[in-house]
Amino acid sequence: MKDRIDCARASPKGLAAFAGVYAAIDKGGLSKQLLGLVYLRVSQINGCAHCIDVHSRELLQFGLTVEKLGQVPVWRDAGSLFSARERSGLAWAETVTRASETGVPDSYYEAATAEFSDKELADLTYAVGLINALNRIGVAFRRLGSRCP
Repeated sequence: MKDRIDCARASPKGLAAFAGVYAAIDKGGLSKQLLGLVYLRVSQINGCAHCIDVHSRELLQFGLTVEKLGQVPVWRDAGSLFSARERSGLAWAETVTRASETGVPDSYYEAATAEFSDKELADLTYAVGLINALNRIGVAFRRLGSRCP
């Protein structure tokens, strides 16, 4: 596959708006490792090869072990490798990403509110929405070898 349009060049203000959301999430108080896990898992679900690569590398830089990185796709079966907070964040990310299928059940919401404050859950949900949007832009425009998107 080859790149399609360069959406950053075609519409820089649109991309800048996404960058503003990213900056707000980054400063919101959630750990970089938790956000990285969420960004990676959502990117795996959406099939965004570039984002999988970027977020895997970032997680290693943030100190995530290779063992844990390899278990992200099967985190539910990884026992205590993931903390309760990470499992809750990953579960929330998956159900929100698949909202058309899941309807985001009350049980997931209740589990998430047990681990995250209202602000944290709002920021986590913004992060899930952001990476879903960026994955779709990256996949739509075949942004394989450059920044996503």
